[in-house]
Amino acid sequence: MKLNKYFPFAVIYFFINSLALPFGLTYMSLMAPLFYVWILLKRKKEILLPFLTILLPFIIIHIVKGVEQKTYFLSLANLLLVYIFCQAVYTFLKQCKDPELIFRRILVLNFIFCMVAGVVYFTPWYNTLWLEQNLSLGVGHFRRLKLLTYEPSYYAFLFIPLFFFYGLQYFFRQNTIPGGVLLLMLFIPLVLSFSIGVISAALLAGFLTWLIYFRRLTKKRRILNALINTGAVLGSGMAVGLLFFRNNPLLSRLGNILSGKDTSGNGRTVDAFILAQKLIKDGNEYWGVGIGQIKIVGEELIRSFYLYYNDFTVAIPNAAAETLAIFGWVGLSLRLFLEVMLFFYTRVWTNYYRLLLFIFMFIYQFTGSFITNGAEYVIWILAFTNVFRQFDIQDKR
Repeated sequence: MKLNKYFPFAVIYFFINSLALPFGLTYMSLMAPLFYVWILLKRKKEILLPFLTILLPFIIIHIVKGVEQKTYFLSLANLLLVYIFCQAVYTFLKQCKDPELIFRRILVLNFIFCMVAGVVYFTPWYNTLWLEQNLSLGVGHFRRLKLLTYEPSYYAFLFIPLFFFYGLQYFFRQNTIPGGVLLLMLFIPLVLSFSIGVISAALLAGFLTWLIYFRRLTKKRRILNALINTGAVLGSGMAVGLLFFRNNPLLSRLGNILSGKDTSGNGRTVDAFILAQKLIKDGNEYWGVGIGQIKIVGEELIRSFYLYYNDFTVAIPNAAAETLAIFGWVGLSLRLFLEVMLFFYTRVWTNYYRLLLFIFMFIYQFTGSFITNGAEYVIWILAFTNVFRQFDIQDKR
């Protein structure tokens, strides 16, 4: 079997990208100088200047206002490295003749690693592939699959492009992997990660896509049957859980989320925006506190807010709220404007796969992620780049 020249980079990105590195730093970012040279050779155009032009007003205002310069410029350098990586992903999608082959191999490898993780779960070394944590109020010492990533939610987030891609293949009868095996390969990673935020955003993206193309999708018998069966299974499962297993982790956490008692859910949503607004209120509401300054000016505020003074990463775990804190209302408005503009400019709605990814990412940015998260930008790039035309929506008017 011929090895695709891009496949080793895909393996690094998906499986070991952040292994043994500080939070926010990845091997893909560290390879950005090499990617930059490759992009120049392939595309024959400068890519950094437009990005720096957008950032320049923020940089000038932040420096004039006053920042801790060492942290600021190191964080700025990291942001530029992530941007170069994103340009490399876009270039790869334009250059690679068969990205689906890479998707398939990653899916198979991931399933193998999930099986290995199932064995490791029962050994003293489980913490190499699993994260044990107090999940929510009343749910303690719960293990979630993370493989070699830094946390389960990030692992589930990485998996979403594969989940939507092969989910659509299954629904449209394009899959070459047997249906039963494929469903196991798709659902086991998400279930074991137990990332309620990622799973909820994915389900909502699927539901909204179905509503947008209700008539077109509902008339397809396989999709209608799948929707009915999925609804029946979920409904039956919830009913059985409520009646006989009220203390199971899923129902306990869902109950805590709905009642506002889930600290993780609150921290990624409402609390994140409260903290962001507190930070810019003391700094600059329009332009934010600056790159890398959250942990400088907000450490005491964030620690006291959560009443947590032990080993704790000082951050705002929400991409939209973090954008607000770092770049102010101007930055957050620019972020949302670019997303909506690119939605219409690239005609995202003309492809099921791109529409699913866009809706998922638009929702999830208000519930998690962070601004140097390369995995987030990979999803955005896939949403704005029409690579998989087999999912195009044909206009029959």
